[in-house]
Amino acid sequence: MTLDAPEVGTRIVVRHETGGVGPTGGPQMTDVVGHVLAVDDDSLTIEQRDGCPRVVDRATVTTWKRVPDRPVRRRRAVAIDAEELTRITSRGWPAIESVPLGEWELRAAGRFTGRANSVAVTGSPGMPFDDALARVRDFYRERSAPPLAQVVVGSEHDRLLAAAGWAPMDGYHGGAVVQVADLGASGTYAHDADARVSPVADDAWLSRYGRVSDPADARAVMEAPAQVGFVAIGAPGEAIGRVVVTGEWAGLSAVEVAPEARRRGLARRIVETSLAWAVGHGADKAYLQTMRSNEAALALYRPFGFVDHHDYVYREPSA
Repeated sequence: MTLDAPEVGTRIVVRHETGGVGPTGGPQMTDVVGHVLAVDDDSLTIEQRDGCPRVVDRATVTTWKRVPDRPVRRRRAVAIDAEELTRITSRGWPAIESVPLGEWELRAAGRFTGRANSVAVTGSPGMPFDDALARVRDFYRERSAPPLAQVVVGSEHDRLLAAAGWAPMDGYHGGAVVQVADLGASGTYAHDADARVSPVADDAWLSRYGRVSDPADARAVMEAPAQVGFVAIGAPGEAIGRVVVTGEWAGLSAVEVAPEARRRGLARRIVETSLAWAVGHGADKAYLQTMRSNEAALALYRPFGFVDHHDYVYREPSA
């Protein structure tokens, strides 16, 4: 049986054969739910609720149908496990090079940000802990980069890293608080009439972001997700922000305002436009990462319902 292919962007449920044998002796089936990212003659690529893409062989598909973009029942943002959220945030800020080590993710991106140049320590590495740390050291040594581990503060992994002699990284950017919020329905947030949202980071946007030593590396990381918007108000980019949607989650980052344009509400307008864009692209939850000492940022996001979820820290070998 030949089935019509769903359109890219459609939220669907696909039933397909797994290749195994079901309980009644027939083909084993499973369902995949998510938004269609890509379609070709051989496969469907579906983005699931956590942003993880799933490729389904079209020859194995038995049925598919559209489903509502926003399920009636949903999991609250605060209910997600911290390590699962770490994996989601990593998909929203993907490294140029990503290598799995069991459930850990070795990330490298020319030293553009700690998030893209550290091992995300979540789940099991699939080998003894000390052996995994040796693999981490080797990975970064081969790339002439310092070994760093991003880990949830207070987790068992955090305690194991401390016991192995990995100390918290010094400095302002040695970690962050992750906050989350449940998003309202379409129409809750206003897309500012003066705001521009582009799928690419132009030179003016990058110059305002200010943390860029190699524009190619920065663009490779920040432009990589399938659904990403670079928000700007004013010329040349008096205020900027970045919003990404992976599955049901939106990630906000890089909200910056020129010093001479502050105290005019531009940051709030960037955030509200970002949330309007996110809801329009299927998100019903959002996260952000900022320094716990950044009172201005925490105050900016508080009216939008953002609350603390967890803290993470970067650890590095002490010797």
